[in-house]
Amino acid sequence: MTQSYLKLRQDLQRRDRSLREKVVTLEEATTFVRDGDSVGIGGSTMSRTPMAMIWALIRARRKKLSCSRCITSSDGDLLVGSGICDHMTTSWFNQGILWGVSKVMRHNVETGKIRYDEWSHMAVGMRFRAGAMGVPFMPIRSMLGSDVARIRPEAKEFTCPFTGDTLLLVPALNPDVALIHVQRCDAYGNAQIDGLQFMDIDLAMAANKVILTTERIVSNDQIRRAPDQTKIPFFAVDAVVEVPFGSAPHECYGIYEPMSRHMEAYVAQVNGDPVGGMKDYLDRYVYGPKSWTEFLDLIGVDELLEAVNAGRSIYND
Repeated sequence: MTQSYLKLRQDLQRRDRSLREKVVTLEEATTFVRDGDSVGIGGSTMSRTPMAMIWALIRARRKKLSCSRCITSSDGDLLVGSGICDHMTTSWFNQGILWGVSKVMRHNVETGKIRYDEWSHMAVGMRFRAGAMGVPFMPIRSMLGSDVARIRPEAKEFTCPFTGDTLLLVPALNPDVALIHVQRCDAYGNAQIDGLQFMDIDLAMAANKVILTTERIVSNDQIRRAPDQTKIPFFAVDAVVEVPFGSAPHECYGIYEPMSRHMEAYVAQVNGDPVGGMKDYLDRYVYGPKSWTEFLDLIGVDELLEAVNAGRSIYND
């Protein structure tokens, strides 16, 4: 539900924006997410997906989460297939560019187990931007004349008072919690992002709480040496979790590429049986391991090293 500016302002004023250390464990970070919360997920498709945090939330048995992401990949499969998410807002739900539309999503939508709200790529991004700006909507041209607009009663056609053009007004998205994975940040939550930022800056500003997972925690001195690279400021962040390979089996730009063999096996398993295949995957890779490190052990050192070598190849030219 779109919130008024005064409500957003009151929520902002209640937040502790002091410069303080916010480092917690994955398990401790799950306490920031309550049953029934709306959760914004950073990154896009298979890039900088906060997979470790999603893994921890599934293990914590959260319920009735309403999740939103610009483009959803196998992270959405896990959220929906585990039963912790019953409402997904996105522009495309796939298992990765190579594998197309998710059969896990299709099964859960067709059987009425989840509500699926589809918007255009631009619309989802501008909804986060409206939330970040504290305005109730954003005017766009995207979706006009499309079936996507036809099935989205929340979007309203509007005649521009200055030009007379027809525009579409899309409502702001202000998640209760944002999950964002970055390459590095300090203990206070000053986050630096390499490569594409997607809508993560707007998502961080739109959300009421922000959980950062990071490949590594660096000193505040290092952050200050390159202030132009700090994309998310400390005062927007509530928790920091250091979790190497925190996007696995997806990619984290400049550090590692996707774990392709793991993803190929995953897609074959769940597409063959969206219910049983997903249950078996969750039992082995989510509920079975006692820690994120044990999950990485299941992926295997060889595949992790291959992903790292491929990810670092951008520096070899």
